[in-house]
Amino acid sequence: MRLAGCLGLPAQAGSARAGVVLVGGSGATDRDNDTFFPPLRDHLLNAGTAVLSYDKRGVGASSGDWCAATLTDLAADASAALDFLRSQPEVEAHSVGFFGHSEGGWVVLRAATARDDMPWVVTNSCPGVSPAVQERHALAHHLRDAHPGSQADANVDADVDADVDVENTLALYDRLIEAGRRDADFATAMHLVDAAGRPPGLAYYWADMDEHLWTFLKRKQDHDPTPDLIGLRCPHLAFFGGQDPLVPVADSLHVLGAALCRTGRPRRATLTVEVLPEADHRLRLPGGGNGPAPGYLDKLTRWLHQH
Repeated sequence: MRLAGCLGLPAQAGSARAGVVLVGGSGATDRDNDTFFPPLRDHLLNAGTAVLSYDKRGVGASSGDWCAATLTDLAADASAALDFLRSQPEVEAHSVGFFGHSEGGWVVLRAATARDDMPWVVTNSCPGVSPAVQERHALAHHLRDAHPGSQADANVDADVDADVDVENTLALYDRLIEAGRRDADFATAMHLVDAAGRPPGLAYYWADMDEHLWTFLKRKQDHDPTPDLIGLRCPHLAFFGGQDPLVPVADSLHVLGAALCRTGRPRRATLTVEVLPEADHRLRLPGGGNGPAPGYLDKLTRWLHQH
């Protein structure tokens, strides 16, 4: 298998000392993770940090198939990218770490825990809960957004109908997750959806579903990041947006705090949490376009320089 990506070195020759591997989120993410990585890459390069990002398996110029992979497989890809960046003469090998966005946070936590040579790891909007729990949270948020009157006034028929639609759709989601745990095939899952009348709100989760993706999601849905959080032996910086519609931030903070307090945790395995109160999943502010929230990138590079 071949991974293709983008290696960036600071403009001033010989200036790079530290380096970071950027690992994208869920789905068919390429080296730019849509539009999220380019401004992050530019900021890091301007701060004197080398940057490597890559196309996920089967995306862009990379071979393979991400749907056929496990999170452990994806962690092995991240680890290979880290070794490649460390091999560059402009980079000090011991100063290269991971930055993982969303699902990429699960990936880099797994990759970092498997190694003894990590100086640090950064996760960005990475859920502290399982994919099944995180997806339910995201679906519920989407449904409530689509029915802004739900739960507002039980005396209004429209609001009652909206509540029923939301609860029925979430109940169907729960049945699909249980079917995945039984390793049900895609035809069985489709039968559940059809029997429920294909509620429109489910399209947020189900619109692109096919047999290949269903198999991947079944494999991933109950991944528990806690063992990897407990197993970290290096400093960890965790970013969250306080208005992230996709991640249960409060629950994730609870999980991170519980892992931090486990007996026997190495002294180096510190945790720094930055919650940007008004920011979304990509740490943007409402009405702020695609650019990051003020202070976000500076907080990142300041922490990296300290570590």
